[in-house]
Amino acid sequence: MRMGLAIDAACDLSQAFLQQHNVAVMPITVRVDSEVFMDDRKPAEIQRFIDRRLGSRSHSAETEPCPVDEVQKLFLEKLVLEQDCVFCLTITATRSPINEHVNKASFGILKNYRQVRERAGVPGPFMMRVIDTRNIFAGAAPAVYEAARLIAADETPGLIRERLTHLANHTYGYMLPRDLYYLRARAKKKNDRSVGLVSAMLGSALDIKPILRCFRGETGPVGKVRGFEQGAEALFGYAAQRVRAGLLVPMVCVSYGGDLEVLPHLPGYTELRAVCEEHGVELMEAPMSITGMVNVGEGAVTVGFAAEEHEAEF
Repeated sequence: MRMGLAIDAACDLSQAFLQQHNVAVMPITVRVDSEVFMDDRKPAEIQRFIDRRLGSRSHSAETEPCPVDEVQKLFLEKLVLEQDCVFCLTITATRSPINEHVNKASFGILKNYRQVRERAGVPGPFMMRVIDTRNIFAGAAPAVYEAARLIAADETPGLIRERLTHLANHTYGYMLPRDLYYLRARAKKKNDRSVGLVSAMLGSALDIKPILRCFRGETGPVGKVRGFEQGAEALFGYAAQRVRAGLLVPMVCVSYGGDLEVLPHLPGYTELRAVCEEHGVELMEAPMSITGMVNVGEGAVTVGFAAEEHEAEF
């Protein structure tokens, strides 16, 4: 059975991984004033967004996840012909309507795929399985990584779905923002109360940064540090600690809202890389999606890994 993967663009993974595993990307349209960006995880478009240095203007951007008809088009014109089963992984349904879009699209896809495959001379049935990773940005990466591993191992669709559903409940995504005022402005734009004015003012005055966590679809602060550099050191140090304790998937994903060459210069990153190497864990570096940068600001860091349930310690 030919099995493949599809993700939405807000799942942060490296371009090398996407190409190696032929992962289809459902794009997100981003509009900043009169400019339009197609967030499809292509390096050139991400770089174009970074080079434009839109700064604080981005917080007012409009984002449009891949609509139902475009999801159906992607599947019926391409994926149902190339694969017999596709696992479609999205960021948490609590933060984006893309999971709902894909589920709605699945009805039309499963209704119409037979005639498409018959016309192309492709025999047999087609299956698609929609998985809510219950996380965001780098936090979506462990489930996608594991799905690719299980597909390569020729595991059954039922086993893969069960494993990915389990991982969705054991994946942690952490974020360190650079600019609390930007984060608050964007949250206000989206009627999101997770970052208040008082915390933004406090952070600006004292250079205090929150460490935010997404777990099982819920997001909120789990720690605070003074300064971005110290925050990076604390976050990477915590990720190294979890690697030493043991992960459910042998990978850690770090995404950055800007030039990835910045990462090795952040405090704690060299240690995290060494700990991952020592424990046979892959450290994946991924550019943050345009959608991610619009929502949390450029220069933010996110870290994702899958582990047994534990309390955050910052």
